[in-house]
Amino acid sequence: MDLDQFNYDLPDNLIGQTAIEPRDSCRLLVFNRHDGSINHRIFSDLVSILDDSCVLVLNDTKVFPARLFGKKYTGGKVQLLLLKQISPDTYTAIGTNLKKGNRVTFENSLEATILSKDDAGEMQVRFNCAGPDLWEKIDQLGTTPLPHYIASGEDETNLRDQYQTVYAKERGSSAAPTAGLHFTNRLLSDLSKRGIQIENVTLHVGLGTFRYPTQEQIKQKTLHSEWGSISPDTAARLSQAKKQGKKIITVGTTSCRLLETMSDKSGKISAGAGETDIFIQPGYQFKFVDGLITNFHLPKTSLLMLVSALTTSSVSPTRLVNFSDSPIGLAYQEAIKEKYKFFSFGDAMLII
Repeated sequence: MDLDQFNYDLPDNLIGQTAIEPRDSCRLLVFNRHDGSINHRIFSDLVSILDDSCVLVLNDTKVFPARLFGKKYTGGKVQLLLLKQISPDTYTAIGTNLKKGNRVTFENSLEATILSKDDAGEMQVRFNCAGPDLWEKIDQLGTTPLPHYIASGEDETNLRDQYQTVYAKERGSSAAPTAGLHFTNRLLSDLSKRGIQIENVTLHVGLGTFRYPTQEQIKQKTLHSEWGSISPDTAARLSQAKKQGKKIITVGTTSCRLLETMSDKSGKISAGAGETDIFIQPGYQFKFVDGLITNFHLPKTSLLMLVSALTTSSVSPTRLVNFSDSPIGLAYQEAIKEKYKFFSFGDAMLII
């Protein structure tokens, strides 16, 4: 399998640059993965599209202001993007013009030392404070880690609200689970009144989500590692729902990856917490997930490979056609034709 198989052309003017308001007024392309049919709806129409035979699984991770600007002791300006907290005072990060041993100063007496840096540019960074004190300073000094393709003119206060789901709870992501950005509290309430079961899990999203996977990762079927958790009560309810024949629909590829990691072939979810590096690509046989609410993804990414896998689950990787010629690829072409907005601040797709 080659990454070039998962490429497509997108006009720049279709990249969403601003948050859609109200959140649930975005467009929704409904793609039937069984017959390839397409319907054009509005996101709030989920109330009439889904019913009490469906379970929605949300990722309640919370984005923190992970981008920091500082100076080296020599005076050079630097930028750090924090990725994952690995101890009370230490994060993994990426940054510019930094090497092992460099010390960086920020405002408010915050300092950091670069402990290590690998060949891919990922560093371990230790700060001069820890725990809640460090979180408070990051919240004061950090900025919202918007993807590089968004040039928003919004101020930081608004961005922190816009680039966060309304149900975010567990701090730890350096990127938003963007499929969830379309939900409002009212829509969630209406879905619940409709009899749709709604469950929360946690998977902290890292920058690796948006990186191009390497050929070695494709071969080994492993990705970057991300931390996730499912509570015992949630696992029990999800397992029971699956046993009852309900459709498990994950909100976002992050929730999907976690459920597939924590499930077995018998349709049972295990509770627990830990790292997952599962790489879902065409040829993968889904054990638990039946459908997906997702945004439109960048070319040549693991996210695009995951949606391809969900819509071609019976196709051998050796027989896979190029993405653009596949059923889901044709749906993307339809979205481009209809001028849907793509990526993090874009419109949504429901795959059922």
